[in-house]
Amino acid sequence: MNWLSLLGLEGLAARWRANVIEGAIAVEDRVDLARLEWADLKQRVQQLLVLTIVVTGLTVVALIMLSIAVLVHFWDTPQRTLVAWLVAGVWTLGWVAALVALVSVAQRAGNGFALTRSELAQDWRDIKERL
Repeated sequence: MNWLSLLGLEGLAARWRANVIEGAIAVEDRVDLARLEWADLKQRVQQLLVLTIVVTGLTVVALIMLSIAVLVHFWDTPQRTLVAWLVAGVWTLGWVAALVALVSVAQRAGNGFALTRSELAQDWRDIKERL
């Protein structure tokens, strides 16, 4: 004997079952979204670390080259001066490019899990509306 149908609760049980299944699917989707955003954030942090090392190394090299260029500037031939300033300029351009890339990655890393946060906020608004 089916007590749920006898008491007229079969429809209610079916709705509860459907809501639980839908909730499980929603949770699974949110976990997948968080996993994707975590991978994205991890990649940005790795890029940030590598670019920080590059900027630090290029800063040291740029300062050494700039110092050598200033010293060579006061030596005898004008060819040495031109070459020293060109080398220092190339290192400085490399440093500026690495610094721009570092700042760009750092700005993008600041808003991690944005999609997950917005999706969870929307879910919370939907839950509050239903209550």
